[in-house]
Amino acid sequence: MGLFGNNLKKIIQEIRVKSEYYSNDMSKEIDEFVEDLKSDYNENSAVIPEFEEFVQKIKHKLEPNDATKLEEFSTRLTRVKRCAKNGVDAMMELSRDHKKLTRASSRDFEEYIHP
Repeated sequence: MGLFGNNLKKIIQEIRVKSEYYSNDMSKEIDEFVEDLKSDYNENSAVIPEFEEFVQKIKHKLEPNDATKLEEFSTRLTRVKRCAKNGVDAMMELSRDHKKLTRASSRDFEEYIHP
C-alpha cells in the first residue's frame, strides 16, 4: 500500500505542476488583455466628452432634424463607452476570479500531497 500511495502522490504532483503551468499561462494572457483593454479605454475615454462639447457648439447651426440625429448619436456613443467600461471591469473581475481559483486549486493539491 505504501508503494501505491507514493505513486499516487507522484501522479498528483505531476498534475499539480501541469495545472499550475497552464493556470499561470492563462493568468498572464488575461492580465495582458486587461492591460490592453484598460489602456485602450483610457486612451479613448476622453473622446465622448469632447464630442458632446462639439455637438453643443454646432447643434444650433444645424437643421432641427439634423441636430436631433446628432444628439441621438451622441447618446448612443455614451452607451458604447459604458459597454467598453463594463468590458474592462468584466475582464478585471475575470482576472481576480481566475487568480482565486488558482490559489484554491493549489491548496486542494497540497491537501492531497501533504495530508
